[in-house]
Amino acid sequence: MRDWRNEMENLFVYGTLKKPEIQKKVIGRVAEFSEDSLKWHKKSQIEIEGEIFPILINSKNPRDFALGFVLEVSEEELKKIDKYKGDEYKRKKVILNSGKESWVYVK
Repeated sequence: MRDWRNEMENLFVYGTLKKPEIQKKVIGRVAEFSEDSLKWHKKSQIEIEGEIFPILINSKNPRDFALGFVLEVSEEELKKIDKYKGDEYKRKKVILNSGKESWVYVK
């Protein structure tokens, strides 16, 4: 019988979560990753408590895309990342240019 709690999820990251030291701080380990990109989105910036962070926004231009990494994370780790991201970011499912289904945090 399959244990769904051990299923890994894809998470497309493009900013602070690309850094191994941030992954270690937030989820307690450095995740496996591969490079990928996401069409119809572009990087922007958001200010949170006086600091500037990257954020993805939807684009109407088909040539816009964001480069990043796909991390393999557990459902429990996603919950920790949700808390780290706070209310300023929304998590949604997307299809990356590789064809992989993935979560991503956007505006």
